[in-house]
Amino acid sequence: MMDPLQELYPFLHGQAKNPQREKTALLESVRQKSAESRNVKAQFFAAHAEALVSMAAALAAVYQSGGMLYTMGNGGSSCDADHLAVEFMHPVTAGRPALAAHSLVSDRAMLTAVGNDVGYQHVFLRQLTALARPGDALFGFSTSGNSANLMAAYRKARETGMVTFGLAGMQGGEMQASGLVDHLLVVATDSIHRIQECHVTTFHILWDLVHTILADRRGDLRAEVTEDALRG
Repeated sequence: MMDPLQELYPFLHGQAKNPQREKTALLESVRQKSAESRNVKAQFFAAHAEALVSMAAALAAVYQSGGMLYTMGNGGSSCDADHLAVEFMHPVTAGRPALAAHSLVSDRAMLTAVGNDVGYQHVFLRQLTALARPGDALFGFSTSGNSANLMAAYRKARETGMVTFGLAGMQGGEMQASGLVDHLLVVATDSIHRIQECHVTTFHILWDLVHTILADRRGDLRAEVTEDALRG
């Protein structure tokens, strides 16, 4: 029996396209890719659930201390950086407060000026030099973990005293090897699409966990204030 996926590329096998077989092959492709996406996510969260909770606690602590979140990434990962920042700045769940976040990929004039004048590897570094303060957070996205501009920013973050976070893929690359990322989760697959799909799910969960932790902490603070008033 012919492999249905061969119908996607019949010219490689000396055949003409058959519309029904092509549809069957496309449906099989959907089935396989969706199953792969589910499996990658299931394996990732089974391995990293505790680390994700720790990541959320660390980011919540940044916010509790009045810190700011900066995000960064390239290509599709730049969209993730924008997405994460807007999730915190504009919470979609009623009753959750806006939290300070800024995407370092959002200023086109800054990116093109720095990239043109001194090199693209400096585009995030230059912004952190001007904006970041000790105790702020830096969150980077990279499918390979090897983006030079992210690594330059992480080195600056370490010098500044920021708390660093990251989502990477494959084997984690320089983000993993450098030791510069305090809280790093790696999606262990070579498929860029599956990595990015897992990243989106991860930071949506992270956002929810951070707000849950902060809500609990606000409750603790209210209780402490009440107890102090009663003692007074």
